Amino acid sequence: MSDNFNAYQPNGEVAEDRWVTATRLFDAGHVETAADKWERAQLLFASKDYTRAAQLLAEVVVEVPFQTDLCLLLARAYYHSAQLAKAEAQLRAIVDRDPVEHYAHLLLGRTLERQGRPEEAAPWLRLAAAFSGELADV
Repeated sequence: MSDNFNAYQPNGEVAEDRWVTATRLFDAGHVETAADKWERAQLLFASKDYTRAAQLLAEVVVEVPFQTDLCLLLARAYYHSAQLAKAEAQLRAIVDRDPVEHYAHLLLGRTLERQGRPEEAAPWLRLAAAFSGELADV
């Protein structure tokens, strides 16, 4: 489950510390930090608002460019919002930095397939399958 699940008590009520975070957003002098944006982007992604999540995540990636999980979520948001060229660029940057990140290989392969480039996708999908220990079906 996501970290957001832990923000709720067993009775479904929002935990008190979450209210503090939420009310802080309405303070006139509040400046949203990268962590605040990351949290808000995760909520947008979870609610399937992929375009807005991607916009926010792109801002955070500028501030924290080498955070793999952040970059992967940005690539996923681009993929789900059909911003495939941006997803491809983000995923290529991830695999350049972290060549054994199997999910980046998988999503890059799927992104290329979705763009109608199955021959180019095949090696990425094979690598993803090899990294995850599965046999490639491509």
